[in-house]
Amino acid sequence: MKIAVCINHVPDTETKIKVAPDNISIDRTGVNYMLSPYDEFALEEALRLRERFKGEVTAVSLGGDPHRDTLRKALAMGVDRALLLKEDGERDSFGVASGLAEELKTMSPDIVLFGKQSIDYDNAQVGTLVAALLGIPSVSVVVRMEVRDDGTVSCDREIEGGHETVQTKLPAVFTAQKGLNEPRYPSLKGIMAAKNKPIEAKPAAAVPARVVTVLMRRPPAKTPGRVVGTDKSAVPELIRLLHEEAKVI
Repeated sequence: MKIAVCINHVPDTETKIKVAPDNISIDRTGVNYMLSPYDEFALEEALRLRERFKGEVTAVSLGGDPHRDTLRKALAMGVDRALLLKEDGERDSFGVASGLAEELKTMSPDIVLFGKQSIDYDNAQVGTLVAALLGIPSVSVVVRMEVRDDGTVSCDREIEGGHETVQTKLPAVFTAQKGLNEPRYPSLKGIMAAKNKPIEAKPAAAVPARVVTVLMRRPPAKTPGRVVGTDKSAVPELIRLLHEEAKVI
């Protein structure tokens, strides 16, 4: 079985993001980066599927040279091959999906796994866009995945208020949600071995931008709260403020 896992290199969740002087990008000074957390569930599922069905797992990332660090972590976790689709500029979701899809066409994987979304822009679009560009089924927000010997797959996906069970056939794209599995930690042996494993690199397929960032700004600071009283005599004033100032009643 051939499995591809598409992963992203994103700012650490504890990083305080600042807007760069150009007002269309973030200031990368002092920003730490990491493997996007939802992608860890996708990687773990790929490794478990390989353990059951044998075959090869390839981790693919589209971006600049810093993405090698994230691919190195995937190698330490146990993937067989790492591929960097080089792109030093910024791409919109369609551009990223198109670059990935062009490479995946040449790989012809049975299963393509993504995290349900990347935590940088949180668009949650790339996985399903890739499936559309490849012309194969997709199942998003997967919390249970059962691949059968006949090539059918039963999945539980998270929807508002519960879970939905769906079935599809391979090849297909799946986007992983928290709860699908418990990602493994890279072993010391895996970390040391990953340092010597090659990371293949090739230019990402060129795609014209469909979305352009025209302005990036931080949200306005919250206005401070105020106390209008400490007993029931404050209720009329509170109602007046909610009605006239906050305009919520």
